[in-house]
Amino acid sequence: MNKRHFLLALAATIAFPALAQEAGREPRPFPPNAKRGRMTLGYAPDIIIDGKLRQLSPAARIVSEDNLSVVPGSLSEKDIPVIYTEDMNGNIDRVWILTPEEANMKAP
Repeated sequence: MNKRHFLLALAATIAFPALAQEAGREPRPFPPNAKRGRMTLGYAPDIIIDGKLRQLSPAARIVSEDNLSVVPGSLSEKDIPVIYTEDMNGNIDRVWILTPEEANMKAP
């Protein structure tokens, strides 16, 4: 087996399970107190949810569609469909960016 065949076999071994997992993705579990909205980022820590100016908590986490943590500065889209939770001070502490399938589902 030459180097090219080895690399192709390695790429297939890595890619196909990931594609199969994507096709059979289970819905992400969101907390029962989570709210749904549309988010636009402002200057940190400010965000706009459903047209209202809000703030991210100091320990806020934003999770992408792929369940990876992202920093607010890496997002440039506007009007992003999200599920979010608030801390006891009313600041946004957790945000999940929704996939198109999750955005079309019934709100929690």
